[in-house]
Amino acid sequence: MDLGLKGRRALVTAASKGLGKACAEALIAEGVAVYVSSRNPEAAARQIGAAGWSAADVSLPGQPEALVEAAVGALGGLDILVVNAGGPPAGTFESTPIENWETGFQLTLMSAVRLVRTSLPHLKKSDQGRIVFITSISVRQPIPTIAISNALRAGVTGLAKTLARELAPNRITVNCLAPDAILTDRLRDLAVARGFDPAEEMKRQAEAAPMKRLGEPAEFGAACAFLCSSQAGYITGQSLGIDGGSLLGVH
Repeated sequence: MDLGLKGRRALVTAASKGLGKACAEALIAEGVAVYVSSRNPEAAARQIGAAGWSAADVSLPGQPEALVEAAVGALGGLDILVVNAGGPPAGTFESTPIENWETGFQLTLMSAVRLVRTSLPHLKKSDQGRIVFITSISVRQPIPTIAISNALRAGVTGLAKTLARELAPNRITVNCLAPDAILTDRLRDLAVARGFDPAEEMKRQAEAAPMKRLGEPAEFGAACAFLCSSQAGYITGQSLGIDGGSLLGVH
């Protein structure tokens, strides 16, 4: 299927590994010129064939804005924004230092606000504007020991739904991808933070999953490419679960 993405221009943040990289790779495979960022993006950008890259820490005010302008300058415009950021530190509510909440707020929610705010004038010039937020299954079912992420990714989802209504007249779609257990470094890092052996924890999670396996990053990237496609032009304000059937609640 031709997704109608050839020649489109995208910015994907936190794209040097994991889910962000998977999204960038999927878009590049469909003919999108992709500009990527992370704290150390150059090696990954060269590996996947990105059209450009910038080192950026999106949790710092000013850097998301500069990143968008760098991407627009390199690409000549912007049709797609994929908003991703590394997960905040793990911890229960009681074990989380109060200062970590401000750090998580800037990383998870305010980075999204700043990226979208700066991108909007450019996305409005596109005839196929797309915004995709990478969130988590936790927006539907909180995950133990990641209190900050549970709270703030829900805020990103609220932002996405607000934007979906506001931007519908501009034919800009706004959606979220909500993954569960996708085989990335974040999953391994969380296992370590909880005091588990990563290999054993991955095995346990795979055995507990409905499909008896973990999700692959490429499967996640394919879903991102679809939401950016011309075929998805009437899908907006949604959170698409990439969870292998692990969450089946009716709501």
